[in-house]
Amino acid sequence: IGIATEALDGSGAQNQNCASFPFYDWHHLVVVPEGHALTGAETLTLQALAEHPLITYHAGYTGRPRIDAAFTEAGLAPDVVMSALDADVVKTYVEVGLGVGIIASMAFDATRDAGLRAIDAAHLFPTNTTRIAVRRGHYLRGYAYRFIEECSPALTAAVVKGALEEG
Repeated sequence: IGIATEALDGSGAQNQNCASFPFYDWHHLVVVPEGHALTGAETLTLQALAEHPLITYHAGYTGRPRIDAAFTEAGLAPDVVMSALDADVVKTYVEVGLGVGIIASMAFDATRDAGLRAIDAAHLFPTNTTRIAVRRGHYLRGYAYRFIEECSPALTAAVVKGALEEG
């Protein structure tokens, strides 16, 4: 069983060996220190973001290609001063004042991340879909089917088996 966002999008020859199913959708948000100039903006824009040093995920990781594409399509060249593999690292760099962070929305917790403010950026970057995948031609035990159904109740054993047989 695999759970990932971009690697399991269903395209590419490597994914012909897998059946994948949508798990959940998510978006990016912007994190800034309390009192940052961007917190006063009525609606956040890519132009406003591009005026600040940015800290986000490492290239090719956690939706980063979608972040880069949004800026490119808007004709902007953001100054990504640091990148990380983990949202907590991004948030730490933001806390010490090294720039503005762009992270996955579920990585922000207002209580735990006291001192930081989250700014909705769902209108700036495309929605990401995390998927669950299973390899074709491999036996899945009952607990694997139960785990998948716990993740997404619509993915019953019958649905998963049917998709595996289609391939």
